[in-house]
Amino acid sequence: MALLELDGVGKDFALRGGRTLHAVQDVSLAVEPGETLGLVGESGCGKSTLARCIVGLHRPTAGSMLFDGEPIGGGRRSHAVTRDLTMIFQDPFASLNPRRRVADIVADPLDIHGLASGSERRRRVLEMLELVGLDPGHAARYPHEFSGGQRQRIGIARALITRPRLVVCDEPVSALDVSIQAQILNLLAALRDELDLTLVFIAHDLGVVRHVSQRVAVMYLGRIVEVAGADELFAAPQHPYTAGLLAAVLVPDTAARRSDEEILAGDVPPASAAPPAGCSFHPRCTRAGAGCATDRPLLEPTPPGHLAACHYPLGGPPAGS
Repeated sequence: MALLELDGVGKDFALRGGRTLHAVQDVSLAVEPGETLGLVGESGCGKSTLARCIVGLHRPTAGSMLFDGEPIGGGRRSHAVTRDLTMIFQDPFASLNPRRRVADIVADPLDIHGLASGSERRRRVLEMLELVGLDPGHAARYPHEFSGGQRQRIGIARALITRPRLVVCDEPVSALDVSIQAQILNLLAALRDELDLTLVFIAHDLGVVRHVSQRVAVMYLGRIVEVAGADELFAAPQHPYTAGLLAAVLVPDTAARRSDEEILAGDVPPASAAPPAGCSFHPRCTRAGAGCATDRPLLEPTPPGHLAACHYPLGGPPAGS
């Protein structure tokens, strides 16, 4: 049984003038125990909004969500769910209270769930700081006394202090220097194995996602447009948007670039109160046919073992052929 199941999840926001912003639309995904699912897409596609729905910071306006078989879509969540489903935030400074010492920040989940107090609380905090590569002797310091990478390690320690089963990582390295990103990625990979974690890893950097994920889901304007194993997706993308993302990745040897890469046309539109009819990607797609502007494609199996929401996937003939 999947640890996390999303079925038709949507999230709308009310705008002035009675309009509605459709940030997430009809997302269905399943995450297996022990898996790392990468979630990628351009900025503004709804990745972080979906993450906040999963951890309960937003309440979905449509669909259902199950965590280990328990509904988590709305209302108050059980202590077991909030203990077992945590989040690492993107900004390692804004997500930490500058007025509190590191030991108290990391211990907050223990206090909230009544898991430890006194000497046991301190022992578990120091143990977790050491586990994420920090000096336990710095537990009395404040966040501003640490570097960006160290602050992100504090955030990771806080997320893992309850020994959760699933952690949503919302672009956890995008605010860090490139030289520090690899350290944090390697740390997350090691902790995943040591603590038997399941991860939903959100990023816009495809190289980062490939490094940490077993499967990858690609998101565009609030919808999932392709899902595949990481190696399969990078080797043979089926959705033109996925191919366009891969084409935008810099490679040292231009001769190594795929000959059938799709180049994205135009800029990504912001989440809209009036998304395009039919396939939401058709205004930017070089393979679009007449039906793409009117008929929304379903997320369906396509060779070789992908799910793709496209009338003319790259593995088949283009429109008009």
